[in-house]
Amino acid sequence: MLFLAPMRKPRKATAEYLEKAAIHYLARHAASTAGLRRLLARKVARSASEHGTDPLEGAKAIEALLAKFTRQGFLDDRAFAALKTTALHRRGMAGRRIRQTLAAKGVDAETADEALAGLALEHADPEEAAAFALARRRKLGPFRPAPDRAARRDKDMAALARAGFSWDIVRKVIEADPPG
Repeated sequence: MLFLAPMRKPRKATAEYLEKAAIHYLARHAASTAGLRRLLARKVARSASEHGTDPLEGAKAIEALLAKFTRQGFLDDRAFAALKTTALHRRGMAGRRIRQTLAAKGVDAETADEALAGLALEHADPEEAAAFALARRRKLGPFRPAPDRAARRDKDMAALARAGFSWDIVRKVIEADPPG
């Protein structure tokens, strides 16, 4: 039988507590403005239900804190989008999936497009570079050992297509010569 420990009682969401929580979070994670807003709003909601604090006061404190952190440079959605885009591209994520991930993190479409345009400066074809990175990481197509390559061709193509790459890029990656 599984016994769960009781949840810790949430702290009262004062402006000072929210600031300390935000600093602690930002010290460990890169975050968008919307992402930090969601995190702090959850703390305010838990505090309101547990301690009866005013959620409107908490919302005002959150907005003031976000404005302060943006002025000080702790929160920068453009830098966050560029960092996240580069990391996801390096892992082999297609541009469309990167856009979706950034949108889920609260980055607006214009900022996401700017970050993706930054990839075009680094690579002649960012989509192709990402597809090759994914193929290398998952040992698909030319990165698969020779005896299995022909037998697994269709499955490798399907894996790249599911990852969001166009059919032309999928074919180019799968039909590429093995490295080395």
